[in-house]
Amino acid sequence: MRKIFTLILLLAGTFCFAQNLSNYKYVIVPQKFEFQKEAGQFDINNLARMMFEKYGFTVVMEGSQYPTDLALDRCKALYADIQNSGLIHTNFTILLKDCSGTAVFTSATGRSKEKDRKKAYYEAMREASHSLAGINYKYAGEGDGKTKTTTTTRTITNTEEVTVYVESPNSAKTVVNPNQLTAKSTAYGYELVDAKGKHFLKMYKTSQPDSYSAQMENINGLVFKKDGAWFFEYYVNDKPVSQKLDIRF
Repeated sequence: MRKIFTLILLLAGTFCFAQNLSNYKYVIVPQKFEFQKEAGQFDINNLARMMFEKYGFTVVMEGSQYPTDLALDRCKALYADIQNSGLIHTNFTILLKDCSGTAVFTSATGRSKEKDRKKAYYEAMREASHSLAGINYKYAGEGDGKTKTTTTTRTITNTEEVTVYVESPNSAKTVVNPNQLTAKSTAYGYELVDAKGKHFLKMYKTSQPDSYSAQMENINGLVFKKDGAWFFEYYVNDKPVSQKLDIRF
């Protein structure tokens, strides 16, 4: 009876996670997990990619070229992590974290007593991945994720405008905005980096004040200031897109 009761609780917890995960479009798999001595060791990262794809996730490898919507909004993705808590044996736990670093999914622990490290990692990974099977993940569409309850998105005449967090200068409480970009001064203008310090786009000086030629991976456009706010405008499939940016200089 105790085992049956525990199983019911586990299934209930898995279903609850599924409601949150469906709001995220991508899973980003890193090139190196903390327990690995080097990137791609034992091909664990590629195995993780195939594992998430098996259960319906769209996987993007860290460092690869990101889709346009993900490059503009990293909160559309969950970030995969695998923790190894074993000392003598291998104990793997799979975690999915949102853009603020909060874990929104934690798997059951996958265990292996294999002495061969690669075999042990594979066995523990497969066992831990069984928790993903009960999620029945399916992307819900362009709704906001759990960590984006204070953002809004709307489309106006084929131009997408994304309103991000706005902080009051007189606010006594500091709010961490995962979408805020920091401008680093360079010889050509500015480099924008995200909250994790990763490159977002480059802003090149022009002859006009508060107007910059911009490049973000394979996207070229214009960053300019209008009515006190910064915008990044570019074309996707011959359609104009306007992205409002929260830049800290």
